[in-house]
Amino acid sequence: MEPVASETRGNDAIDRIVGISQWADQVRRSIELVAQHHSSVLILGPSGTGKELIARAVHACSPRAKKPFIPVDCAVTTGTLFASHMFGHVKGSFTGATSSTLGCFRAADSGTIFLDEIGEMELELQAKLLRVLQQRVVVPVGSHQEIKVDVRVLAATNRDLANEVQFGRFREDLFYRLNVVAIRTIPLKERTEDIPGLATRYLAELSARHGMPMCALAPEALEVLQQYAWPGNVRELENVLERAVMFSSGDQIDPDALSGLMVAGGSSESQVEGSLAQMAMAASRGVVSPTPLPGVYRVEPKIDPTPSQPAAAPGGTEAGADASSDENWPTLADVERMHLERTLAATMQNKSLAAKLLGIDRSVLRRKLQRYGLEEGAAGPE
Repeated sequence: MEPVASETRGNDAIDRIVGISQWADQVRRSIELVAQHHSSVLILGPSGTGKELIARAVHACSPRAKKPFIPVDCAVTTGTLFASHMFGHVKGSFTGATSSTLGCFRAADSGTIFLDEIGEMELELQAKLLRVLQQRVVVPVGSHQEIKVDVRVLAATNRDLANEVQFGRFREDLFYRLNVVAIRTIPLKERTEDIPGLATRYLAELSARHGMPMCALAPEALEVLQQYAWPGNVRELENVLERAVMFSSGDQIDPDALSGLMVAGGSSESQVEGSLAQMAMAASRGVVSPTPLPGVYRVEPKIDPTPSQPAAAPGGTEAGADASSDENWPTLADVERMHLERTLAATMQNKSLAAKLLGIDRSVLRRKLQRYGLEEGAAGPE
């Protein structure tokens, strides 16, 4: 039963590499091939493209799957703490060392260690790491005893390590020690055909993990996602979908729910132009100011104050100072329309968010916008 369980875990891990693109197929095949060996693997590619996901899949498909997988963020493991964190220390080796520790390499013994952001590691620390990879032994801080370790090393970086070697920022011998097998990831904008599958997976996970409503993407919303440049790659897609679910009032994510959510991180030229046009329209109505929500801005409408003229009450007495003449007094419809315009401006035309702020269903909001000629964000019928 154990081999079957291990195989199931490996299949599940590979299934998390979602996509129908040529790149996704190639990566899944590469994982299956390299997982069965003990060679080091270097995973290269932009941030947010799933490098750790690939590393975990390699471990899950390997004979070491039942042993520990220890991830290490090399960008924060620096200075004097490096040796203790990586190789452990003995009790009393320095002030505050009240007990002995294993360190990451000994904790990963017989399993896999994942060195994330290896390109951020300082040169002095690279030399210490290289010795461990060559000798397969560690020396805890405060000890002179070498301890053997059996660890498979997976590393990842968003830097071009070959270029870093040329500029003297990364050791050449360490680069070749790590670069036995290389797997490269690509930006999400280069595999837009994978977006429908990724979106479906993330929406299901949001529902299962966080108890959020299970939403589906409208075809128009999916088209918006596939036209976006995704500077934050897959990680940004997941964040956008989570916010879109929060702002959707039903079980379907419409393009309205995506409006403004993808502007802050960067976008294509056409989207930038569209966003600027939207901002210009909003600015013409009032003062634009940012909100805590990335990519969403609030607009305080410019309301021309009309001097109030006290109206004479019956019997020659004056009514309240706020009263105006009958012809200037706004009707209930006028007030409702002005409030709708203000809400649309504040949400940058995000109708799902506007409906939530107003406490009404999107279908009700749509009917009101049609009634006042505001369906397409226009100021009203001529």
